[in-house]
Amino acid sequence: MDRSVVVPVALSACAAIVGTILTHKLVESHKASRRFARAKEDRERRQAAKAKAKEGDDDAPKGTLLDDVGIPNVYLWEVEHLGALGFPSSFKGTNKMRNSEIAYTEYTADSPGRERSASQGGGSDYNKLISDRECIIADIRQGPGSRSTRAYVRAGPREHLHFDPATTVAAIVTCGGLCPGLNNVIRELTNTLHYLYGVKKVLGVRGGYAGFYNPEWEPIVLTPEAVANIHHDGGTFLGSSRGGFKMDGTIAFLEKHKINQLFVIGGDGTHRGAFKIHEECMARKMNVGVCGIPKTIDNDVDHIDRSFGFSSAVQAAQSAIRTAKTEAMCNLPNGIGIVKLMGRSAGFVAVHAAMSSGDVDLCLVPEVPIVLEGEKGCLPHLMRRVKEQGYAVVVVAEGAGEELLGESTEVDASGNKKLPKIGEFLKDKIGEYFGKHSKEPATVKYVDPSYMIRSCPANAADSLYCMQLAQNAVHGVMAGYTGFSVGLCNNRMVLLPIPELCETSPRTMDSHGRTWERVLSITRQPNTAGPKKKGEKAKYAPMLR
Repeated sequence: MDRSVVVPVALSACAAIVGTILTHKLVESHKASRRFARAKEDRERRQAAKAKAKEGDDDAPKGTLLDDVGIPNVYLWEVEHLGALGFPSSFKGTNKMRNSEIAYTEYTADSPGRERSASQGGGSDYNKLISDRECIIADIRQGPGSRSTRAYVRAGPREHLHFDPATTVAAIVTCGGLCPGLNNVIRELTNTLHYLYGVKKVLGVRGGYAGFYNPEWEPIVLTPEAVANIHHDGGTFLGSSRGGFKMDGTIAFLEKHKINQLFVIGGDGTHRGAFKIHEECMARKMNVGVCGIPKTIDNDVDHIDRSFGFSSAVQAAQSAIRTAKTEAMCNLPNGIGIVKLMGRSAGFVAVHAAMSSGDVDLCLVPEVPIVLEGEKGCLPHLMRRVKEQGYAVVVVAEGAGEELLGESTEVDASGNKKLPKIGEFLKDKIGEYFGKHSKEPATVKYVDPSYMIRSCPANAADSLYCMQLAQNAVHGVMAGYTGFSVGLCNNRMVLLPIPELCETSPRTMDSHGRTWERVLSITRQPNTAGPKKKGEKAKYAPMLR
């Protein structure tokens, strides 16, 4: 081609390219200028909002005022109060900590000095007394368009007492299955009643609800000396049992021993029984404060951050998981270890144990259907993991797999349905699958540490939590609250009306939430949770949000 033609064409093309590049740069520069301008406007708006918020308020918090986020309506879950129900207070004076030996001796001695101590104090002032309208907001996650939230009564010592400690007789009972921390709660209830309030008589009801009327189980007199070392042991100093609730026998016990404070430690069913006792006391015009303390190793009581004993259970499960891993690694060929953990309707223990161990290849829980074979099958996943690393570890909650094994119609003494043997079922199915799809069979070891975990002592975290629960339970009842339970919500101690606490219990893990997502990221197992249903609301996921 003629150079006289090629050169002008090339120059024209280059000019077009350069023009395109320059145009693009001008456009991008213009966009950047607009972004900077908007950012400047946003900064000025935020600064103006801050200045406006601080006008006349030297204590205004730092940060940006979100004028489109607020909670106009707060609905308090109020707790019944004996004073409001028509029972007059028997105590005149101000609530003080009777924490010194001198104050305690003066208060409990059978002398005129006791009356002086009761009316004038005798102990030290509390650093913080809680007012009746103080509350803890339940829904801490807020955004534009937030309209309302519930709130809980804040727990803690009150200025005015309903009961006179000098005439108070308290009773403590533990119901249901064992759980780490039961002895801690018994001990701290006893010590708080004796040392902080000067209560002279505390009875321990033996053997759960049946202990109220069983003539062979006489109550135990609880003193600080009697419970001094029980927190180092697992189980319950008072003994426990399932079921056995009889209203007439319970009321007869309260009347016989002149009980005016009852502390019931137990789970969902136990709390329902405690509220029935409260209602019966009110119907009979008995001035009795009834308080529940949530106990469920499965962590399935709703609304509270966690139940006592749960942390200890997760910690104790680590030993079982390590045992299963050792067995799987050392038994050739195709070693697989299965660990069955607690969890009737909720897989909280299983998922938290799996996440904290970091050694689990498959986690199965009641909230997520089990698929054995196919693209999302757990058995092909296990075979892949065995081929990759030579072994695999499985954690399964006791209530998982009902979609495969069917739902039992049998129940125990507490009304809980008896669960199918998911651990043994999995062991057989894994053996069959490897026998069919592998040249070498699987060596499967099954570990069931359930009772070892239930009966272990509380760890440090649960010991502290039990102390907080017990002290605030006593503070609440001494102030006159009744028909309530105590728990940790948003890391704050609160009082919860038992009907609301039980209404949505037992709670379950959100199979579409972050906790299950984290499990999948660790185990790399297929997600068989299925799509979220239209209109389905997110469930509350405790501890890990």
